[in-house]
Amino acid sequence: MTTQGPLRIVVLISGSGTNLQAMIDQIHRGDTPARIVAVISNKAEAYGLKRAEQAGIPAEVLSHRGYASREDYDRALQQLIDGYQPDLLVLAGFMRILTDAFTRHYQGRMINIHPSLLPRHKGLNTHQRVLEAGDPEHGCSVHYVTAELDGGPVILQASVPVEASDTPESLAQKVHEQEHRIYPRVIDWIARGRVRLEDDTVLFDNQPLTEQQRRYRAQN
Repeated sequence: MTTQGPLRIVVLISGSGTNLQAMIDQIHRGDTPARIVAVISNKAEAYGLKRAEQAGIPAEVLSHRGYASREDYDRALQQLIDGYQPDLLVLAGFMRILTDAFTRHYQGRMINIHPSLLPRHKGLNTHQRVLEAGDPEHGCSVHYVTAELDGGPVILQASVPVEASDTPESLAQKVHEQEHRIYPRVIDWIARGRVRLEDDTVLFDNQPLTEQQRRYRAQN
């Protein structure tokens, strides 16, 4: 991906926006050559909208209610997004299943973060499912979005150990802390042209991403 000036980002949210805040903080420190040009939510009560307003970022609401179909909503959403001319579309707790036409439109330009070590535990309730499965570790994954739910190529993952005393709530807290570390990092990589998607392969510095590069380490 090549852009003129800072990477233009639109962020989609449905809730509190803690990952959005991590991105805002990193960009405002001057650590990443990027600019969040808009935050859009399908829910007017989403606290992430206030985070955007406090940071001087345009905040928009496009409720999915009142649209006859998922396709109709996604077409309206796409029109709103494209008005901001983004280089990258970032899903940060946007609780909508997107249509194939929408994902194709942003192919290679849309990323998401999922609370599991993909390909394990796609979908919802990942913390409870990890405990039920007896997994020794849990974590989160940043991936490119494709038509397959939580199935796009993974860019970066972070893991946390699962302790005998863990609950879904304690696991959620540990995973959130890792999300706030790795999501801004991936955005920085993309903004600097280090990461891009070519066909179905994630390239890092123009070479296929290795498994070692895909796992987050604090010293990197």
